[in-house]
Amino acid sequence: MKLVVLAALVAALTVPAAFAATPTLNGTVGPGFTITLKKGTTKVTKLKAGTYVFKIADKSSIHNFHLTGPGIDKKTSVGGTGTTTWKLKLTRGTYKYVCDPHKSFMKGSFTVT
Repeated sequence: MKLVVLAALVAALTVPAAFAATPTLNGTVGPGFTITLKKGTTKVTKLKAGTYVFKIADKSSIHNFHLTGPGIDKKTSVGGTGTTTWKLKLTRGTYKYVCDPHKSFMKGSFTVT
């Protein structure tokens, strides 16, 4: 009986650790004319290839967050607000994020090596 309880405890501790291993990037668009992508408090400019969780906070109904790059084309809706989460595998190359209605000045990019 003790062995079963111990095995269950080890499994419970291992599963969350697997999810925690995926780095989270936080994107924000709005409420003003701003768009950002950060890892913690640092602006994302370079990443290693791999899988990342993108948590996008769309704070304005006049903006969207549109991410493109090798094999990636994901976006939130213009007119919608709220938080969207994507789990994406990034490969080598350049990725860009923009607000489609304001892409001339609300934009950013990062490279993946």
